[in-house]
Amino acid sequence: MEFFNFFFFFAGRPLLQLTPLWVQFGFDVSIVFLSTLWLQQTWRRNPDLYSRENLASRFRKQLEKLQLDVSQFLDGRSLDDLHANEVYVLAKVLPGFTREKRHEVHKGVVQQALEEGYVNYFSSLEVLQQMRQELGIPDDEHREVLEELGVEDPELLDPNRQRSLENQVRLSGYQKSLERLMLLQQTQPNLATFDPSQQDSTEIRSLRREYSISAQEEDWILRGFSADAGSAQKADFLVAQLTQWVACDRALNHPNLQDHQPVVTLLQSSVYYKQDLIVRSLLKTLETLQDNPKASAIAQSLKQLSPQLVAKNINRKHWQNHLHPATFESLTQPQEAPTFNSLEFSTQETLNHLEILLQHSNSLIQAAALYLIAQLDSKRAEAVAHDLQQDSHPELVRETAAQLLTLPTSNLAAFPTLEKLVYLFNSDFFHRMQIETLIKLGDRAEVKTYSTGDVITTAGDTCRELLLLIEGDANIHYQLADEVRVEKLRPGQTLDELEVLSHSDLENTIVAASTKTRILAIPVDAFDDLLDRDPDFARRVLELESRQLQRLVRPLR
Repeated sequence: MEFFNFFFFFAGRPLLQLTPLWVQFGFDVSIVFLSTLWLQQTWRRNPDLYSRENLASRFRKQLEKLQLDVSQFLDGRSLDDLHANEVYVLAKVLPGFTREKRHEVHKGVVQQALEEGYVNYFSSLEVLQQMRQELGIPDDEHREVLEELGVEDPELLDPNRQRSLENQVRLSGYQKSLERLMLLQQTQPNLATFDPSQQDSTEIRSLRREYSISAQEEDWILRGFSADAGSAQKADFLVAQLTQWVACDRALNHPNLQDHQPVVTLLQSSVYYKQDLIVRSLLKTLETLQDNPKASAIAQSLKQLSPQLVAKNINRKHWQNHLHPATFESLTQPQEAPTFNSLEFSTQETLNHLEILLQHSNSLIQAAALYLIAQLDSKRAEAVAHDLQQDSHPELVRETAAQLLTLPTSNLAAFPTLEKLVYLFNSDFFHRMQIETLIKLGDRAEVKTYSTGDVITTAGDTCRELLLLIEGDANIHYQLADEVRVEKLRPGQTLDELEVLSHSDLENTIVAASTKTRILAIPVDAFDDLLDRDPDFARRVLELESRQLQRLVRPLR
């Protein structure tokens, strides 16, 4: 409206002066009236409402892509006629809007918001919170979407790459102009086979200059014309990514790293998760390729690189109904697991893979990678640590870098913060918990050391701490009717979690069974505070305890 007023009061005035005075007067009065009406309607609107409508508009576009039959719910209206609240209500009642489609729609909204610069990796969780709450998207699923997008297009999450809505409008404008030109010329009835090198007319060159289109941008736009060509290139890229992460996983088995197994386990878990995301993305891409000649070769490469993850994902979903029969057969035919020698990767190659992990978005992964670099090459670690002490890096990474410069080859116990987070991450109870939650727990946790025979907890005492065995051995003594049953604990297991949640008395006695038994103790108050403040953490804990209860009950059936 502001632009409209500006144009007709200034740039459009010479045109109005050619009309009779009563037309000029009537037009001015109309402008004032309409502007006043617009101002009255928008005066009470607040940023939250604008944000909600913005997100609803993005959500509406993604909903349209699903091509669901919504006519029976709209009484003759279209999706564009619905306001923000109605769009979300519609999504909740649509019978075809499954959990998988909800995930797909949310992923599309996040991708569009990232491409336009509306959000970045770190702000997306908060900015998109309203929409996530309406759709029931938990924090963990949102972070999984970010991981998937990062796998499919790493540059999308690159904080150093500037993205803006204006740039997206420029690219979209070029694409639409190119489509119109091709249809008008009637020289290329099939957009999927369009080749600018063969159609390099004066008009196309003019369009390139007008929209300042680079060769890379044009290649990206043209891939959008052909679903098969774009999917094939995406699959080739994902296979290359998978090859890199498989090599990284194997490099972490370097003999010199075996004495630091907890840190290695943490990094291998993260690398395995990356591979799992890539395998799932490749399966979805193969679904779009169907009988494309490249599909078979891509399926064979996928099967060869990661047979276990392929088998796991094939069994998780009924892919037989979605993939081409030949592709499905390639993925399911028996194949021996690939073998490798841990010595096949040199120290230099392992260091290169660890430095790639330094670029990870998770600060714990970065700190763990830095720690292992120091165990292989202290001088190289010092050089990297100096660069990582800048304020732009996360606090955990800066702290680890500062400690490495003082004690470059110390064991994990010399890094108290990192040690706590590593064992929390690797534990059954807190495995793959978000780094922010782990840091909060680690800040209030305490490492306690016991010797053989020391009593860690006594039956009948009030439960005050959640215990995590991080080193050594411990035994649980169960008092039965006519005997005492002893169960051995392994590092990584949590103790007394049920008593912590119920605030009940301890039912068993736990005794240290090695000369050095180390326990990470998390106060009940700290645990309760997180449960109250972090709904996502509370949901995760309930899911974990539900599975634990199922395991306990299953033997009794």
